[in-house]
Order: sequence, then C-alpha cells, then structure tokens
Amino acid sequence: METKYTSNRRRIRANAHIRELVANVYLDHRDFIQPLFVDESVAVRTPMTSLNGIGADTIESLLEQIASDLEQGISKFLLFPVPLSKSNHDFDFSFVVKALQAIKEKFGSQVWIAADTCLCAYTQHGHCGLLNEAQTAVLNHESVLVLADYALALAKAGADCIAPSDMMDGRIAAIRKILDANGFDQVAILSYSAKFSSQFYGPFRDACKSSPGNNPLLKDRKTYQFSAFNAQDGLLSTIRDIEEGADMVMVKPALPYLDIIQTIKQETKFPLVAYHVSGEYQALELLAEKQLVDRSKAHLEVWTSLKRAGADAIISYAARNAKTWIEGIAY
Repeated sequence: METKYTSNRRRIRANAHIRELVANVYLDHRDFIQPLFVDESVAVRTPMTSLNGIGADTIESLLEQIASDLEQGISKFLLFPVPLSKSNHDFDFSFVVKALQAIKEKFGSQVWIAADTCLCAYTQHGHCGLLNEAQTAVLNHESVLVLADYALALAKAGADCIAPSDMMDGRIAAIRKILDANGFDQVAILSYSAKFSSQFYGPFRDACKSSPGNNPLLKDRKTYQFSAFNAQDGLLSTIRDIEEGADMVMVKPALPYLDIIQTIKQETKFPLVAYHVSGEYQALELLAEKQLVDRSKAHLEVWTSLKRAGADAIISYAARNAKTWIEGIAY
C-alpha cells in the first residue's frame, strides 16, 4: 500500500516553544537608533503635539533624556537641531555645536551620536539647500559646499557620524574629503541614500519647523528627493554614495519602501538602516491611542518586517522602548 506524506505546516505553529525554535528573524535593541530634537526656542522640555511621547529638548533636558535612554539600553542617537533664527545664507551652527559638546563631555564613549546634516531647519524657505536668486531651484554645488563645512563643524564638536539628509548630489564625496583632510577619517557617514518624497514626513517637519511650504514657487522637495514611481533611483543613488565614501546607507520612509530595502540589501550587501519615519510612527501611536491596536505589538510587527526585508539597523521614535518590548515578545 502506497504511503502518502503530507506537509502539516501547522505543527510548527502549535505552541510558543516551537514557534520560538523555528523563528529566523530576530530583533535586538542594540540595532536601534533613537532620534532626538534639541530646540533653541524652548526653555524646558516640551512635549510635541504631533509626535506622541517625543519632546523638544533644551540642551540640559537633552542630557537627562539621554541618561534615561541609556538606562533603557539605547546608546545610539540621531540628533536633530532646531535653531532659533533662520536665514537663507550665512548660517549659525553654534547651537548644535554646543549641544554636541555637552553630550560628549557628559557621556563620552558611552554614546554614539549621528548628527543630521541638512539646512532645512536653518532656512527661511524650508528647503534643504541654497536657492537660486529667483527662488525656483535648489543650487546643488553651492549647497554641497555649505554642507561640507557644516559636517566639519559637527565632527569637531564630537559627532561620531555625519548623517546628510539633504539629498544633494555629490555631498558624500565632499563630506568625506573635508573630514579626511582635517583628521576626522574615523568619523562615519550614514547616507540618506534612498530618501523618497513622502507624505509621511509631516510630524517631523512640524517638530523641526522645516516645512518647504513657505516658498510659493517651490512648494515641495520633489526636485531632489526621489519619486515613488522610480524604483531604480534608490538603488543607483545608493551605489553612488557607497562609491563616494558612505559607511552606511539608509532607506526612508520604511514601510512603503520594503521592496527598496530588500533590493538594496541584496544588491550591495552594505550596512543598511531603515528609518521608520515620523508619520509612520505617529500612525501607530494614534491607532493605539484609539485602542485599535496594541502599541508595543504594532511597533514590533513593523520592526520585524524591516528586519525581514534586510535592514541591519532601525531608526525609530519608539527605540527607547525596544529592549523592554523585545524582551516581552510572545512567539
């Protein structure tokens, strides 16, 4: 009599023990980066209405927040400055320099600080670079020169990593060159190599006061951020940034671009960071607020999908909860 073998996949889902044994995607809190906002306009730590659980910090409260995050197992941070004054040229970077110096003086090598390197929070028009006289286009070369000088100032202040989010062509090469020429060859570059023009940046732009909508002639960033309709742009730009000297690359946003994460990881094998951006984060937070999802489980599900797609590290506004939530995973 012929024996028929059937595959019963449900047996490996029968209980938590066997689900844990066969799991092949793992989360680790050490792979998470926590964004921080230091705002020159606030006198005390101020909760953000557009980002649940996130605050605009003074330099003093920033140090307290970092100390608290260290207790939660988070030691890697992405720092965003929000300067008090805005200009369209001759930018003053002294506030973020002071913040970085304070962080490094207090915590030293306990923390790893990636410093966002962009001009959007500094400009009156809200764009990520200098505009031409007619205010109709971002000047690439002139913007890169300013960004390179900014990166050097950040490195001198103690940044462990430069994270250029501006999306100007050639800025990775220019930053690597100026860092190396000034003895900062050990400072890493995390390139926003695949940053798409997205509707999911709204809460962040509110936090950084960096919306480009103030310019009636150039209302969005589609001329320098990528189109969702061009899947190859992210890969080709990432390859270029690697060749120019990037040490890590990034896909931003995360969930709508899981295919881009997977493609870049498969094609380059390079250290890849997924940025679960402000709108993605806040969507989960608002669902949880309405008791429509379990907060921790929803974030964990998203993080797992990013790891499954190929991300090595994750930038998340909920990163400070990662250790506790991961330890409590129910397989």
